Amino acid sequence: MSAKSTKIHSENIAQLILMFRGQKVLLDFHLANLYEVETRTLKQQVKRNLSRFPEDFMFKLSKVEINELVSQNVIPSKSFLGGATPMAFTEQGVAMLSSVLRSAKAVDVNIAIMRTFVQLRKLLESNSDLKKKITAMEKKYDQQFKVVFEAIKKLIAQDGLPRKRIGYKSGGN
Repeated sequence: MSAKSTKIHSENIAQLILMFRGQKVLLDFHLANLYEVETRTLKQQVKRNLSRFPEDFMFKLSKVEINELVSQNVIPSKSFLGGATPMAFTEQGVAMLSSVLRSAKAVDVNIAIMRTFVQLRKLLESNSDLKKKITAMEKKYDQQFKVVFEAIKKLIAQDGLPRKRIGYKSGGN
């Protein structure tokens, strides 16, 4: 797979990653599409090798989660699933899929998916660093603005005092 097609895949893959149960996951029908196999085939391979897919690698979505998919327009309706409960694969579950889907395509797709997960992690880390920098700047500038506001308060407080006249006296002297 060329670097260009991997990049295109990474962009496409990033759009498919969803958050469920606090984890970034890819759904079975999206993965089947990427691997260019039927969803039924992918699920059969997983079921035949279920011991390789503990709960932190793969889990079935609940009815509430399926309703979320429909409400967020990830799938057009429940009928899209054909009565099957979707499987959600974490990063580790996707890595394990390459060992049960033994094809060159599966290897190429898994590489692209792993790279996408890494890119997302880096993006989240950089956002975290940016948030820390912004917070530090806010603290710094809050302190500086505190001094400005105190000076303004002093000026306002002096407003009530009688002022000394400035300038020339008018009058014929």
